[in-house]
Amino acid sequence: MPNQDETLLLHINEAIATVRDKHSLFKIVTTKLRLIFPFDLIGINVFDAELKNKRIFLRDYYGEEEVPPAQPGLPNAFSPIAGSPIEQLVADPRVQQLTLLGYMGQYPDYEPFIRMKRLDIVQLTAVPLSTGGHLTGFLLLASRRKPDLSADDEKLLEKIGSLIAVAVANTLAFEEVARREQERTLQLNITNALLSIKRREPLFRAVAEALSQVVSFEYFGIRVQRAGQGPAFQAFAEFSRTGPRAPLAALGPDRDKDEILANEAGIHQQNTALMQAAAIYSGPEFKALAVRYPRLRYVYEHYHTRALLVAPIWQRPDGAAVLTLSAARPDAFRPEDLATVLALTPQIALALENLFAFEQIEELKAQVEQERTYLVDEINTSARFGADSGAFVGSGPALRQVQLRISQVAPTDTTVLISGETGTGKELVARELHNASPRHARALVKLNCAALPASLIESELFGHEKGAFTGAVERRMGKFELANGGTIFLDEIGELPLDLQAKLLRVLQEKEFERLGGTKVLHSDARVIAATNRVLADEVAAGRFRADLYYRLNVFPIELAPLRERREDIEPLLRHFIQRLSKRLGKPPRQVRPADLAALQAYAWPGNIRELEHVLEQAIIVSQGLFLEFGGFAAAPPGLAAGAVSAAGLAPLKTLKEQERDHIMAALQRTGGRVSGAQGAALLLDVNPKTLEARMKKLGIRRTVGVEMH
Repeated sequence: MPNQDETLLLHINEAIATVRDKHSLFKIVTTKLRLIFPFDLIGINVFDAELKNKRIFLRDYYGEEEVPPAQPGLPNAFSPIAGSPIEQLVADPRVQQLTLLGYMGQYPDYEPFIRMKRLDIVQLTAVPLSTGGHLTGFLLLASRRKPDLSADDEKLLEKIGSLIAVAVANTLAFEEVARREQERTLQLNITNALLSIKRREPLFRAVAEALSQVVSFEYFGIRVQRAGQGPAFQAFAEFSRTGPRAPLAALGPDRDKDEILANEAGIHQQNTALMQAAAIYSGPEFKALAVRYPRLRYVYEHYHTRALLVAPIWQRPDGAAVLTLSAARPDAFRPEDLATVLALTPQIALALENLFAFEQIEELKAQVEQERTYLVDEINTSARFGADSGAFVGSGPALRQVQLRISQVAPTDTTVLISGETGTGKELVARELHNASPRHARALVKLNCAALPASLIESELFGHEKGAFTGAVERRMGKFELANGGTIFLDEIGELPLDLQAKLLRVLQEKEFERLGGTKVLHSDARVIAATNRVLADEVAAGRFRADLYYRLNVFPIELAPLRERREDIEPLLRHFIQRLSKRLGKPPRQVRPADLAALQAYAWPGNIRELEHVLEQAIIVSQGLFLEFGGFAAAPPGLAAGAVSAAGLAPLKTLKEQERDHIMAALQRTGGRVSGAQGAALLLDVNPKTLEARMKKLGIRRTVGVEMH
């Protein structure tokens, strides 16, 4: 026996000195140990320095079936010694032989004892592990037969316990060195990723892949809570894998929309309290949380999640960010894993800050590019048609009242509703409001609600995502997104379809919207100026316009008088347009005969200032002498003669509808009945061809000039 004892001690000593792999080392130790002390199950518990917590270091079974989850080296978390059977061994640290039934009598619900009983284990031998006189753990040998141990055997076991204690200490030291080396490698990999990757998904995929080399998990997620976007944590970057060696797959930000969670109000807010403290939730504790929180219950049932690691990244007045890992194994996470993840949070916080900055820069670049394109179009349009149409030329009381209203409301962010007949200069009033406001440094974005079909107005207003509809080959910013920080001018607001009126109301009330085909809520700090040639109060009464939207728009109304009520301004307008148009057309400035001036002042001008500009442009083009020739205008539009006669009191004044009808007829006579195209009446009258055709149908005008339809 002494020879065998010495041989055993020599083999164990040699194994400790030469073998560094944990599993190989303890396979040799347990194999040699069973030659002298037959046993069916071996387990090693290690303690923390304060002897308050324990964890399984090694467990192996030599029977016909395994003890689930009896696998060598399984990373078990520490658990309290107090209240467990180990507390008796710690209180009396010596080699002890114990009967399982006697032990179970004191701990009947201790799950390892129940499994041992099921395996017919009857006897336990406990051997203390000590290094430097300090208790570090216990070696437990369990067998189906009661071993006959002598005093010499117990002394041998004490010596073996000392050797195994050294082996355990060495192994733990090697594991700690390896863990620190892994952490250094992890830190280096993440630093390299931060320096080389600037996009969200590739960056955090690299972070998750690097972390998975140190910590085992099936799900990696970063959620962010931002000020102004509600109390819920929103998914920022999420990845999952279907197996231990499967690659990480990115999860879409709207994946919950296909789950029952999307229908549960406040589901994310319920988890907010869990996200505020670093912790590991596993086993029964996680199951209890799954009962309490519906979202955790969902992942518990559908993804078989059994452990959760939470590591807050930051908590600030402007929001919060948190990293969460989850796994299917209840004992997947150890305190060391939490410490490792928390050590990474400063780097992850920096990555988030950088990404926010990069994404904001990209958004601003896209917005600036959109604004540049938009402003180039505006400049080209202004160069072609003139920067202004003379809406502020004159000194009549109606114009002075408009200028007063503009000066009152321009410095504010109040919504303005401009009303007036077509051609009275509503767009120019909107431009003046914008230029006189604190937002003048940003773009004035315009949209004519009557110029586009209903199916495209929503995309123009709010933008669309790639693939939102046929032809949407790329993501596009909408007018509200483009006007962020500036002003949006919605012309012909009365033409907006009812379904879009509700969405516009949301923007006015909440300052938020979603792109067509998108799920992300966007915010726009755009001042809204609307214009219409309709009487919106009548449209509301007729059910064609929402009353709540009308009251939201009509906060500060500005009404533009028609030109027929500003006859005192016609002469200064003539001088203004003659000077500007002559210069643009390369013609010498010509005078207006007094008779022509009287006729122009007497005309009703159903097209208002726009019509006056077009009449003068035509006259400048055709005139050859010292005076402007209005012969075509005087001969063609019967409304002119009628207006002049009416002004003299020789005939009754025509209604506005009659004037409009006569004006359209005059335009059709000039164009030979052509409605659209370069030589069409629509271009002459400066209206959309579809709008002109609708007005012609309403007024009973046929395409053939001179033939009327009643």
